[in-house]
Amino acid sequence: MPGQKDQLRTWWKESSVYQIYPASFQDSNGDGIGDLKGIISRVDYLKELGVDIVWLSPIFKSPQIDMGYDVSDYRDIHPPYGDLSDLDALRDKLHERGMKLVLDLVMNHTSDQHEWFRESRKSKDNPYRDWYIWRPPRYDAQGNRQPPNNWESHFQGSAWEYDEATDEYYLRLFALEQPDLNWENPAVRRACHDVTRFWLDRGADGFRIDVINFISKDQRFPNSDRAFLKGAEYYACGPRLHEYLQELGAILKEYDAFSVGEMPCVNDERELIKAVGADRGELSMIFHFEFMDLDHGVEGKFSPKETSLDEVRKTANKWQRFMYDNNGWNALYLENHDQPRAISRFASDAPEHRVASAKLIAAFMAFQAGTPFVYQGQEIGMTNVPKDWTMEEYQDIDCLNHWNLRKDSADEATKAALKVEYQKKSRDNARTPMQWDDTAHGGFTPADARPWMRVNDNYPQINAAAQVRDPDSVYAAYREVLRQRKARKDIFVYGDFAAVNVEAHDDKVLAYTRTAANGDAALVVCNFSAEAVSWAFEGTGAPPREVIFSPTGKTMADVAGNNVELGPYEAITLLL
Repeated sequence: MPGQKDQLRTWWKESSVYQIYPASFQDSNGDGIGDLKGIISRVDYLKELGVDIVWLSPIFKSPQIDMGYDVSDYRDIHPPYGDLSDLDALRDKLHERGMKLVLDLVMNHTSDQHEWFRESRKSKDNPYRDWYIWRPPRYDAQGNRQPPNNWESHFQGSAWEYDEATDEYYLRLFALEQPDLNWENPAVRRACHDVTRFWLDRGADGFRIDVINFISKDQRFPNSDRAFLKGAEYYACGPRLHEYLQELGAILKEYDAFSVGEMPCVNDERELIKAVGADRGELSMIFHFEFMDLDHGVEGKFSPKETSLDEVRKTANKWQRFMYDNNGWNALYLENHDQPRAISRFASDAPEHRVASAKLIAAFMAFQAGTPFVYQGQEIGMTNVPKDWTMEEYQDIDCLNHWNLRKDSADEATKAALKVEYQKKSRDNARTPMQWDDTAHGGFTPADARPWMRVNDNYPQINAAAQVRDPDSVYAAYREVLRQRKARKDIFVYGDFAAVNVEAHDDKVLAYTRTAANGDAALVVCNFSAEAVSWAFEGTGAPPREVIFSPTGKTMADVAGNNVELGPYEAITLLL
């Protein structure tokens, strides 16, 4: 197994990433929709936070059925966001400050309004027909038309959409307006490679690549035996996936570009390491989903399940150790545009615990081995939507499809239970507009404008303006954690990882150590409970010698002896 000195050193390992959801970040023109000029106006805020890479969720032309993850033109900008000159201006402003620009590429599927698909659906002999996945119907014993197989869409229902004009179905793993591309066709791969080069040549520094592990499908298209998301076992890491990723990786390597691939529905480490192994030539890192699935119940995402700290501890240890031992790399994230807010999910958003919880999340996440991803608003401790919001406030197509399939047949108790899960897990939790100040709409859009989505009601208490100059704020904690990570990169970027008491079944405290090749080491201790705890320094290998991060201002006087007292949701990081 590779040791500490074998770790590949590269700029993107030492970087941190800030994800922007363009529609919700900053509106510059009063139309209620965030835009590129709005992002440009906030670049110095990001620079001061200490992030190195800015990743924009999709900005390409789109009908916005799925908030831009349905692309109708890969080489142009969605008009409400601005135009190509605005993107060039943002690129330049970031580069002038030593920051990099990462774009979101969606290449598993397009919009049904993309010219490729418009051609494809015209006739069975159209030159673009084979750019998508078309199959004839099946018929049951009674002669009823059926989809080609029983695969299910991630947005509820069948993964196949019938097209009457040509009497065939097309595959769409997401919305019916998002037909899947056929990567078996070399022309499709060339077109996707051309798009990749187009943006790299224009000055993009890399990509986040949407559901990239879905691009290779088992060409037998067999029926599935899975209980949920039927078919995922036949496309989540299909037979030609790594061949396709190596073709893409060769282009990325040519430009020394950053890449992070989203890879849901895969828990097999052997498949994932193929995508990110240092010698594989595929991707820089991937988003795996094991953390994100911990609270999914037996009937999928919107069914209840409590997450134990034991599960969090063992999942963290699994991926930290596996990537380190196999010369891979982790993308560290606890929230993004598809996930609820981390403090609401993994800690507590109760008013008395919210600030401590947000700082705890910062330390727990960013001091692990990997590249940390901060999602807009995470750095000020934004929370899930209020529990009293009605279904009329929700916008997420996944959530709404789930509700619409059940609302008419479910009893009141079931509907109430579903609403509890939506408030916990809907993607809308991350998509409420950024809370900049305590003015109307949180400063996201002018007071007389109507934001595309309602701002979370807690913006007077949680906003950036109140935090950027406050040394005790959540923003200040994130800035300090990112600074320490960079200042002590031999420990926090390239150092080894070891969970402390991984088998102890402690339901309150999670701790781990990071150790550099020269023996320098740090200890991160996180109290994930609403109770004060006394934690003993056992099994850490060495006594603490310096406090390097303490949101409550602890000094070595507070850790003298064999233990440290931690308040509710308090974290501390120490040099050993």
